[in-house]
Amino acid sequence: MAERLFIVRHGETEWSASGRHTSVTDVPLTDVGREQARAVRGRLHAGAFGLVLCSPRRRAVQTCELAGYGDVAQRCDELVEWDYGDYEGLTTPQIWERHDSDWNLWRDGCPGGERPADVGARVDAAIARFAAIGGDGLAFAHGHVLRVLTARWLGMEVAAGARFKLATAAIGVLGHERETTTIDRWSA
Repeated sequence: MAERLFIVRHGETEWSASGRHTSVTDVPLTDVGREQARAVRGRLHAGAFGLVLCSPRRRAVQTCELAGYGDVAQRCDELVEWDYGDYEGLTTPQIWERHDSDWNLWRDGCPGGERPADVGARVDAAIARFAAIGGDGLAFAHGHVLRVLTARWLGMEVAAGARFKLATAAIGVLGHERETTTIDRWSA
C-alpha cells in the first residue's frame, strides 16, 4: 500500500466556478485555474512519487501538467468524474427546481449516469493500483470522485464522501497510522 496518497482536485473551470455538474463535458481551466494549478507544485512535497495517476479529462490533465507532473503521470479512466448523466451541466438548485426537489447525488446517483456503487467500484480499482506501490502516490482528478476515493480509502461507504469538501486545486493527503487509514492533511 502506498505510504501516503496525495490527491489534487483540478483547478477552476467556468463550470466549477458556477457550480455546474461537470463530468463528460471536457472544459478547460480558466486563467484562475491555471494559476491555481501552477501553485500546486510548490504545495506538494519535493520527493518522488511511486505512481502518479491522472484523470484523462482536460481540466485534470492541465492541472497535472502545470503542477509539473505531466511527464510521469499515467492516464487513469477510473479517476474520471462521476457521470452526471441527465444532470450534466446543471447546478444542484436547478436539478431540485426542474427535476427532483429531494435529489441527493450521494444517495441517488444520476439518471442516465452513474449510481454511487458504480463510482465506488471504479475508485476501488484506482486504490488497488496505489496499493501495489512502495512510497507515496499522487492522483489528479475531480471533486466528487476524489471525495469518493477518500471515503473508500478510509473504509467508508461512498455516501460518506459528501462530508469531505474539496475546493478547486485543493490537496489532500491520505495515509496510515499503523494499520488504520487516515486523513493526514486536508485542504477544503
